[in-house]
Amino acid sequence: MGYVEDLRAIVGHRPLIFVGAVVIISDEEGKVLLQQRTSPYGAWGLPGGLMELGESTEEVAEREVYEETGLKVENLQLMNVYSGENQFIKAANGDEFYVVTTVYYTKEFHGDYQMDPDESLQFQFIHPDYFPEQVIRSHREMLKEFQQKHS
Repeated sequence: MGYVEDLRAIVGHRPLIFVGAVVIISDEEGKVLLQQRTSPYGAWGLPGGLMELGESTEEVAEREVYEETGLKVENLQLMNVYSGENQFIKAANGDEFYVVTTVYYTKEFHGDYQMDPDESLQFQFIHPDYFPEQVIRSHREMLKEFQQKHS
């Protein structure tokens, strides 16, 4: 089991604070890599996840992108850190948590796509003008900020 699962075994569904990281990966055409997730089913979001013990936020970002996509990212640039009451999540199983999310962006990536079917339905580079309707709320905010800073 991982850190989050170990904590949940002790505290049940009570609210916890977690630290995570996501990466906005853009290509030379300005398209952004989005992941259609299995949870919440069908929702689109950015590749990323939660911190394990001893990791830096950069390491979280690199590990999660690799685990979810098979891509290695380089030259991560810090965009922002999101926290506060707007970052509260209640999962379908009743788990409650607040996430402190570090958002990075990069145009430097390489490797072969390898989708984890337990976490992803598909990946696509999508132009910001055509983002799907069903983007995770917090990720939509992050993508909006990215567009404002990089368009």
